[in-house]
Amino acid sequence: MTQDICQVTIINQQRIAQARKQMPDDTTLVEIAETFKLLGDPTRVKILQALAVTELCVCDLAALLEMTSSAISHQLRLLRARGIVRFRKQGKMVYYALDDSHVQTLVEVSLCHVTEC
Repeated sequence: MTQDICQVTIINQQRIAQARKQMPDDTTLVEIAETFKLLGDPTRVKILQALAVTELCVCDLAALLEMTSSAISHQLRLLRARGIVRFRKQGKMVYYALDDSHVQTLVEVSLCHVTEC
């Protein structure tokens, strides 16, 4: 028998009710899953790590990641659509940054989890 599953079936209704009460609605859960799917790409994670340090333009990100500006723009478009990054225009330059402190926290906690800091 495997060690990682229960040996008997006992349903704890109190715990189920507690978990159900805290469970977000299905729409919210789908949005969370879509966000994690988006973060499942190493290039996008690199972009987020860079933007966690400072705001950068597409040219900066392309040079940093050794990719084309077109490829970086595509990734930023996806991240922007989910509200993960935002941009600001300054003259002819467009700078990208993490959208808010929640995204910053998500990046920091993910790094901490992986590196066991």
